[in-house]
Amino acid sequence: MVFKIQPHTRIQEWVALEKGYFSDEGLEYELEKSFVGAFRSPDLEGRNMPVAEMLKGAFEDMEYGRECDISSACHWAVNMASSAQHGRMWGHAYAVTPSGIWVPSESDITTPEQLAGVEIAVGFHSGSHFSAVQSLESYFSHDQINLKFVGGAMDRMRLLLERRVPAGNVFGTASYVLEQQGFRKIIDTSFIVGFLVQNDATDADAWKYFKALQKAQRDIDIAPERYKHYLVDELPEEYKGMIDTRRCGIGERLVFEPYTKEMYEETHRWMVLHEIFPSGQQGKMQYEVAVTG
Repeated sequence: MVFKIQPHTRIQEWVALEKGYFSDEGLEYELEKSFVGAFRSPDLEGRNMPVAEMLKGAFEDMEYGRECDISSACHWAVNMASSAQHGRMWGHAYAVTPSGIWVPSESDITTPEQLAGVEIAVGFHSGSHFSAVQSLESYFSHDQINLKFVGGAMDRMRLLLERRVPAGNVFGTASYVLEQQGFRKIIDTSFIVGFLVQNDATDADAWKYFKALQKAQRDIDIAPERYKHYLVDELPEEYKGMIDTRRCGIGERLVFEPYTKEMYEETHRWMVLHEIFPSGQQGKMQYEVAVTG
């Protein structure tokens, strides 16, 4: 059976593909289009048009059902999706992605405290949503956190470049574009990315996939400059000239450590405590069932 892989606009899959690591592990695979690259709001055309909210995101995409065997999203969304039995969370590795809340260079905002009440563009039920709340709640009360749900990372990058939102939480390659275009990072919101394995996919194939990625991560760690060009491949064409990969980091870095029961339960409690998900979407599966061990 072909193991269908959905990348996450990171470079490890592309390095593994280049080096033949998937084949070396005996994995029969197929790469699908990245959710991050494909997930775009349809309501952003026209610079003078109001920005419509989009109340669906990474969690809803997993809830609906992804047409792949393994995919990624922020660990909050994967945690809740696996708890609600929309797949199994991989318990042997995760990633960390650079992220931040950005404002244009001409903005008067220079400190996190000045973000109180300011509309911040994020993606609904996605990493930018949860990481914004988690980062900002140490600066001011929740009633001062003003989030605008506008779609994916590329949408938020576009809205910031067009000056249509005053601030936005953006991660990965899109954040490197903003940095190199002179945007100011007000607060770092880097966060964990988890992996969702579909219920009918085998752990044997998943292990082959991760062994290949681990080899790719070693190559990247040794000589990142050889592989950072892959960062631009899923940027929309009009933005590819806005980034010089010689100046930026590698984006997500894979961590081959357990996503432990303590991590799972603490993250789940945080989401329930903050009432981020309605009761109908909240899962109740225990770690031993929700996470493949």
